[in-house]
Amino acid sequence: MINVGDIVSVLDEPITGKVISINSEEVTIATEDGFDMTFFINEVVKIQSGEMIIPSYEEVHRNLQEKEIFKKKPKRPAPKPKERHLPPMEVDLHIHKLVKSTKGMANHDMVNLQLDTAKRQLDFAISKRIPKVIFIHGVGQGVLKEELKYLFGRYDNVRTSDADYKKYGLGAMEIYIIQNPN
Repeated sequence: MINVGDIVSVLDEPITGKVISINSEEVTIATEDGFDMTFFINEVVKIQSGEMIIPSYEEVHRNLQEKEIFKKKPKRPAPKPKERHLPPMEVDLHIHKLVKSTKGMANHDMVNLQLDTAKRQLDFAISKRIPKVIFIHGVGQGVLKEELKYLFGRYDNVRTSDADYKKYGLGAMEIYIIQNPN
């Protein structure tokens, strides 16, 4: 209980002074510096003979809970971290997926079309910061696969590996694009 004439100290600030008036919720003190300041009763602690009375845990806890700073803010849904497990971009290089008919096309023309498509799609993925691309090349003779390895080897910021065997078998390769090559 705080009375007029008591020496008090403010909880969150290095202010000490003598109580000069009290109303229902507030205490006015004359500070050691000669200023009159008003605080809520729960923001001050009574001091006796130069020593602070140590308030009980319950008093401190109750006073802190009443202070606005410590009131719990309503919970907002936390923003989700950037999704790292998005399904990779898939590019099917089977020739029948790229053209309606291969009539009149030599094998060389087909491979060049597939390589051009792969290069265009990889450049697109790099520009859009897509981290993974799966190139489905099929099994066949392995000519397209070797040409793709050579093409992707010319990029400094990509790493190649075989794609998931369970899903694609031996006919696909996974490209991981390093976004910030340093």
